[in-house]
Amino acid sequence: MRLLVLSVGKLRDPWVAQGCAEYAMRLRPRLPVESIEVKSDALLPARIPPRYLRWVLDERGAQPTSRELAGKLAQAMGSGAPGLALCIGGPDGHGEELRRSADYLLGLSRLTLPHRLARLVLLEQVYRAVSILDGSPYHRD
Repeated sequence: MRLLVLSVGKLRDPWVAQGCAEYAMRLRPRLPVESIEVKSDALLPARIPPRYLRWVLDERGAQPTSRELAGKLAQAMGSGAPGLALCIGGPDGHGEELRRSADYLLGLSRLTLPHRLARLVLLEQVYRAVSILDGSPYHRD
C-alpha cells in the first residue's frame, strides 16, 4: 500500500518541513509516502488516484487512540486498496463533498491546529501506528 498526503497550502516553516521529511523517511521502508500540495480544497479530489481509500482530516471526525489508529491502518492495509490518501484541508477545512466521499473522517484533536502543524502530527501518528503494528519500541504504553 502507498500513502499519499494531500495538503492545502505549502510548508513554509523550515522546522515543520524538516519534521515532516523525517517522519516520511521513517515511514518509507514500510509505507511508500508521497506528499502533494495544492492551492485549494477543491483541487484535492482530482489528485486522489482511483481506488485509493480516503481519510479526510476533520475536526468532527473520530479521535482514536494511537492503538486504535494502528488498528484502522491495519484494516486499510489489508483492504486490497492500492493506497491511502490522507487529506489535510487549509485554514477553512474541507468542503462537504470531500467529507461525504471520505472512507474515514479523522480528527487529530479537539484543539484547533494550524494545518501545517496538523501535517506533522499526522505523519508522526501514522509512523507511530506502523511502529505499533511492527512491534517496534517507538510506542510505549
